[in-house]
Amino acid sequence: MLETSARLLRLLSLLQTHREWSGADLADRLSVTTRTVRRDVDRLRELGYPVHASPGTGGGYQLGAGAELPPLLLDDEEAVAVAVGLRTVAGGGIEGIEETSLQALAKLEQVLPSRLRRRVEALNSYTVPMLGGHRGPRVDAGTLTELVHACRDRERVRFEYRDHAGTPSRRIVEPHRLVFSERRWYLVAWDVEREDWRTFRADRIVPKPPHGPRFEPRRPPAEDLARYVSSGVSTAAYAARAVVLLHASAEVAAQRISPADGVLEPVDEHTCLLRTGAHSLEVLVIHIVLMGFDFEVREPAELGDHIWAIAERLGRALDAGTPSR
Repeated sequence: MLETSARLLRLLSLLQTHREWSGADLADRLSVTTRTVRRDVDRLRELGYPVHASPGTGGGYQLGAGAELPPLLLDDEEAVAVAVGLRTVAGGGIEGIEETSLQALAKLEQVLPSRLRRRVEALNSYTVPMLGGHRGPRVDAGTLTELVHACRDRERVRFEYRDHAGTPSRRIVEPHRLVFSERRWYLVAWDVEREDWRTFRADRIVPKPPHGPRFEPRRPPAEDLARYVSSGVSTAAYAARAVVLLHASAEVAAQRISPADGVLEPVDEHTCLLRTGAHSLEVLVIHIVLMGFDFEVREPAELGDHIWAIAERLGRALDAGTPSR
């Protein structure tokens, strides 16, 4: 009986991945006779799946429109991956399908066993979307799951962390939330040894269990965690920082400037403030110029001196015979 059930699921999977199958092809794929294929097709019809059969040498079997989904055959990590994808889309990653993504996520949670449902619920409760950005480094799904569980269970986490220079360090933290953009995942946590809130890139985290003990949650560093992380990774992390007025609305500027590149504040329908940072003022000038908007420096004042210096250097390059546009 178990072998028959497994074969029925395999047959259903084949019918869903091909427009039309001949009886011989299905028999070959399933290592059975064509007569067995006919009996299995009849069983699928009894279960409510409209499998159509066309006669003749060019005929075959085809799953008709309106068939219900088969039982989900997902292992633990696949279930987590589906939940992550649905949660990301539901947060506004793709316009127009947020509601249906939430509905699909609700159905997924309904059919999952309690062991997997807890993991999905943890992802829903302990992640915060920070939209914008581009494809970034991959994060191990097991690491994300481990961090989410620690957030949910209020359990201290031990891990090895490498900063942007690749320097390793050992950390013990009280995890609060995972914040994700289309580019990267970030962990917001209280660093026990440094006695302060820190933001860690999840792709640089290597968990080092055992974890624990449990802790009492602290007041988070900000109500808007997405903005908090955006400010931290785009401005506060750098030695050189600036505030400039962009001659573009915040909506237009956001199409080019991701949360990892700077924090935007609307001023009016034609301008917005950009807070951003870089390793030096020289790099900061290029960073701002390449955003493609006219701008005015608000702070620091010395940024203007660097703009003049670069402008004069470019002028000298043109005077030296560089072809004009």
